[in-house]
Amino acid sequence: MMKPTSTTIAPARLEQINDFLSSTRFRGAKLHPLAGDASFRRYIRLRTPDESAMLMDAPPEKEDVRPFIAAAEFLYDHGFSAPFIHARHEGQGFLLLEDLGDDSFTAILKNNPEKEEELYTAAIEVLAKWHDSAAGFTKPDRLVLPRYDEMLLLKEAALFPDWYLPQVLGTEKAAALRDEYMGIWKDILLQANLATNVWVHRDYHADNLMWLPERVHHKRVGLLDFQDGVYGDAAYDMVSLLEDARRDVPIALANAMLDFYITATGVNRVRFLSNYAVLGAQRNCKIIGIFSRLAVRDGKFSYLNFLPRVWKHLEHDVKHPLLAPLKQWLDKHVPNDRRTSPHPSFFDKNGRGLVSA
Repeated sequence: MMKPTSTTIAPARLEQINDFLSSTRFRGAKLHPLAGDASFRRYIRLRTPDESAMLMDAPPEKEDVRPFIAAAEFLYDHGFSAPFIHARHEGQGFLLLEDLGDDSFTAILKNNPEKEEELYTAAIEVLAKWHDSAAGFTKPDRLVLPRYDEMLLLKEAALFPDWYLPQVLGTEKAAALRDEYMGIWKDILLQANLATNVWVHRDYHADNLMWLPERVHHKRVGLLDFQDGVYGDAAYDMVSLLEDARRDVPIALANAMLDFYITATGVNRVRFLSNYAVLGAQRNCKIIGIFSRLAVRDGKFSYLNFLPRVWKHLEHDVKHPLLAPLKQWLDKHVPNDRRTSPHPSFFDKNGRGLVSA
């Protein structure tokens, strides 16, 4: 957590915050800005002598809070532990939220690794209930969301040749290989025939899951960062959880959780594991591209430290027979010595890769 100072929040924005809070019970509360992430949103913990809350500060020129509002209210109304919205100002990008605390899965497991199976089992129980279409929760007519269709999946997969390959192969070679790579992905997605009928959280991992042991059943897991949800295939959120870019999930635990989910939901095992592999490969290609973009475009080089783990996930995913063409392409054009975390020195002052073609 950052120490709040007079320079942490721009004076003009601070004035807007105080004006927004003036009509709430958190008027005059102490502001404690939290560490930032990859988005433009900022979270500020508000403290009074009696309680705390969380302020989402989402500059309207950069972020739209309406998707968060729609998803949070839908989750809350259906009995999930999304933060309750106490107050809002959509035009200024402010939401006053229930404070779910500091006990993310990441924080808990750092000091209590013996709780890993308990927490991941709870997370799977949430997904099993979330994906229960019989409950009407995932019917598209109940919540308007984009479709995780071939167009969107391909757009995300393209982040790999557009942002990562130029840094490790050079701009010209990356451009020359792009069409072949995209063609392979088109064929894979055509064969996979992924579903688009389940509300996918899209970022369901240990950093976005809060442990609330005082609650019962699926409410023990607090949900964050769900505003980018789409209607897609149920396997995607399992990939997010078990192929986490930020922490290692033991393979034995991952396999046990897959078995647990398949048993709990009754999905077809062969089809589910095939979709899991395809979406795992797609997601990990996307993440490699996104983390490279964060370095190149935004100067956030710390994200490059996660790339070796993401590459490990991708190498596991492409062992599935359906992904054999992608594995062959990667082995040919991005061999092991190119599966690296590009060092900041690879970039010039404009963020361009310095690797020769």
